[in-house]
Amino acid sequence: MLTPDKPYQDGLPLSFAVTPVADGVLPLPASGRGRKHGTSNTEPFDRWFRYPAGFASDYVTSLLAHLELAPGELVVDPFAGSAVTGTAARQAGLSFFGVEAHPVIAELGQLKLQAAPQSTRPFPEVAKDLIAAAESQAHAAESRLDDESDLVKRCFSRPVLARLTSLRDLVKSGAAEEWYLHAKWALLGTLRDVASARVGWPYQRPGSARKPVYTDPLARFLKRATWIYEDVQKVSATPRVPLSVVHGDSRSTDAWSSIPEGTAHGCVSSPPYLNNFDYADATRLELYFWGEISSWAEMCTSVRADMLTATTQQSSVGAAMNARSALQSFGAISRTIEDIVDKLAAERAARRRGKEYDRVVPDYFVAIGQVLQQLAKAMHPGASAIWLVGDSAPYGVYVDTPGIISEIAQAVGFSSEKDIVLRRRGQRWASNTTRHDVDLSERMIVLRRMS
Repeated sequence: MLTPDKPYQDGLPLSFAVTPVADGVLPLPASGRGRKHGTSNTEPFDRWFRYPAGFASDYVTSLLAHLELAPGELVVDPFAGSAVTGTAARQAGLSFFGVEAHPVIAELGQLKLQAAPQSTRPFPEVAKDLIAAAESQAHAAESRLDDESDLVKRCFSRPVLARLTSLRDLVKSGAAEEWYLHAKWALLGTLRDVASARVGWPYQRPGSARKPVYTDPLARFLKRATWIYEDVQKVSATPRVPLSVVHGDSRSTDAWSSIPEGTAHGCVSSPPYLNNFDYADATRLELYFWGEISSWAEMCTSVRADMLTATTQQSSVGAAMNARSALQSFGAISRTIEDIVDKLAAERAARRRGKEYDRVVPDYFVAIGQVLQQLAKAMHPGASAIWLVGDSAPYGVYVDTPGIISEIAQAVGFSSEKDIVLRRRGQRWASNTTRHDVDLSERMIVLRRMS
């Protein structure tokens, strides 16, 4: 296991960003770090909606190749996100099954894997009709903007918001015909492009103004609709293999009921990192705009409900206590986690308003263990699982997340094959004098389902 006192893994210094090529290790993207913030804003399918902190598709393609699967074999992803692994699997001629806890992102993931609608009209043609109607209704829509949520109103100028809401209402009314969901996501993908407030990764900051990247929301919507149409047309003629993303909790047996046990030939995934990033809050603008939620409380109950705990905003005293008890089932690694929890509790107590990292850590690792238990049931004996995950150091207390996950995996039916440093992390905050100085990395762990 990597720790600050053991800064080498497979001969690689933890403090140096590398792209290792060793025995059986695939050559990874030349940058050694994947795409900034994960999903690409230019690659087909990735560009539909740039889910914050999503999986980088250049990594996914390489990792799938590393599995060396035969055409049609099944790849699974228990943290499917917007189906980056799924679209890469389709490109490689593989079947795919993914589970995603965020209901709206699960919808996007499944949409990317569906065949194009059987429509007599191309999507860009439908989009142009929507745009013409939205423009004609924009003045009337501007008089109704007071009904929008405060977050939405603060993120756009009134003329821009009037056109966005006109498009939204037209799409919801059925004016997009068979392209309803594609139009929805073309519009949701447009929001951050035309916002006049800082709504980028990872937080929405409606009080902080910015110059919009694009000034015309209708033209940007048409551009995104054209991208989507181009992408679905490219794959419409390819041989079909089973491809799906379901909304659910990958800790639960029910979420995996669509595939028989022991049928997955490989897994490529990137679980949520233990870095206090809130995946639900990161999509708050889109959720409010579309009317999926109308309050923070509703987001917590309807969006976060199936997500594993990876942020202090999800933590609770009761859940942490139950998790500390459940950790014992994973064997000796539970003592390592307990030691981390005790150190974090001490650090929190020493601060006036310390964050509850000591509650998050046990709940997070128990949840990961439960996902691994379900994954072990889904995978064929001898099949490999490749996970991309980073370590962390809240309050300077080092948490070797990849190493701990590997040990938990060994307690539930996997062997640990590799643990490879891919890149250095955390340099974005190097100038923050209050931040810890622990070297962090992103790593690839390779697990194998035991017979």
